[in-house]
Amino acid sequence: MKLQVPRNISDITPYPPGKPIEELEREYGITGSIKLASNENPFGPSPAAVAAMHDALADLHRYPDGSCYYLAQALSASLGIAPQRIVFGNGSNEVIEFLVKAFVGEGDEVVTSHPSFLMYQKFVQVRGGINHVVKLHDMYHDLDEILGLVTDRTRLIFLDNPNNPTGTLLPYERLGAFLEGLPDHVVVVLDEAYIDFVDEQNRYDTMPLIEDVGGRCGVVLLRTFSKAHGLAGLRVGFGLMCEEIAGCLHKVRQPFNVNLVAQKGACAALADVGFYQKTLQRTAAGKAYLSREVERLGCTAYPSHTNFFLIDVKGDATALYEAMLKKGVIIRSMKAYGFNDFIRVNIGTGEENDRFLGALAEALKECGYA
Repeated sequence: MKLQVPRNISDITPYPPGKPIEELEREYGITGSIKLASNENPFGPSPAAVAAMHDALADLHRYPDGSCYYLAQALSASLGIAPQRIVFGNGSNEVIEFLVKAFVGEGDEVVTSHPSFLMYQKFVQVRGGINHVVKLHDMYHDLDEILGLVTDRTRLIFLDNPNNPTGTLLPYERLGAFLEGLPDHVVVVLDEAYIDFVDEQNRYDTMPLIEDVGGRCGVVLLRTFSKAHGLAGLRVGFGLMCEEIAGCLHKVRQPFNVNLVAQKGACAALADVGFYQKTLQRTAAGKAYLSREVERLGCTAYPSHTNFFLIDVKGDATALYEAMLKKGVIIRSMKAYGFNDFIRVNIGTGEENDRFLGALAEALKECGYA
């Protein structure tokens, strides 16, 4: 067989999936491990969402509602936005794919940052577009550098805000000035997957930015039910945008892209405000506790507006990752992102947080960092 694969496809490195916990336990000969590496919500979904999903199983012989009508109505009421301005995806990453399909052709340009979500660049490469990647400056998106790369061929700019993996949030004044300086043929995508975890003191309203204001660039907000609502396994994300952009995305969207169980679960999760608020409170408390305790161990905890944070362990991060893994605690080494001495950890349950701290103290000594 002689496959004729275009260069833009053959050059892609597939997104690296993690191993299942069961395989890691078998490989390392451990049991009862905990995972704090994927920015997941350890408190799980609302019991009301679980019940709604269970009830939905009886209808699995039916196709899902291709318009996500009831979920759109619920989000419309919750966010104060017209349903026509909401586009749903199989995870917010699918909405990213819609945006690239709709606006990027061969030779068109897209600007992203590094480090950030790898799939921004991969979707562009699939379309034959040109990626311009700008390194973060002091853990933040370098808006001046990004602005300097914009040309007549620039179609999209992706900014994860808060950023993953640094957890930084752009100041609203800087973001506003940046948007005003862009030409109106560019669409700026603010990936707000972690926006729920930003505390009230630092949060600002980005909803007005999606308005179709003459002479200014378009703005799309990306959000998800995976994080604060604990529905990562369902893959439900959505984009908020003006109706003109939404119309373009619907042209490239598959008709049944969000499954029936996911729609039911997301609706119920959205309605359980009490559980959502409790999740945010527990996450904030856990982050404050972990940040304080890792500092006592001699590490540096970086401030974060998300459910995870970076830790400077003062030594090779991958060696520490291996030492922690042998203790049944799965974390993320940031060496591949250019942060050689950093690990990333998401907030766990109280028991998981304490276990992490105990394992970290031992691993730091074993690696000679403490």
